[in-house]
Amino acid sequence: MRGEVVNLSAKAAAIEGVWSPRIVDQINDLHVKVVRAHGEFVWHEHPETDELFIVLEGRLRIELADRAAAEIGPAELFVVPRGVRHRPVAQAECRVLLLEPAGTVNTGDAGGALTAADHWL
Repeated sequence: MRGEVVNLSAKAAAIEGVWSPRIVDQINDLHVKVVRAHGEFVWHEHPETDELFIVLEGRLRIELADRAAAEIGPAELFVVPRGVRHRPVAQAECRVLLLEPAGTVNTGDAGGALTAADHWL
């Protein structure tokens, strides 16, 4: 919460299941989210916003429709530009911090069963 220290490891450990991001703080109009990732997410894009991925633990591959995949590890980040079709993939469970405008749907234009409602942790 604003003005308080947030332990990202503890927040990530409290999340049940994978691909279900949880809001842990907010800065201006941006939500700070933590997600546990494992396996393949859906191909999608966000036409109106960039998407920031910061790996906290493990490794994450961001597959991109228009170029080679990005491989990111702990303390590394990658920004998917708005409108770029992409799919996060984690061979083993990893923990990721996301920064995106409040109200951004995690599955972008794809929708489906992995769409997560905004939920504060």
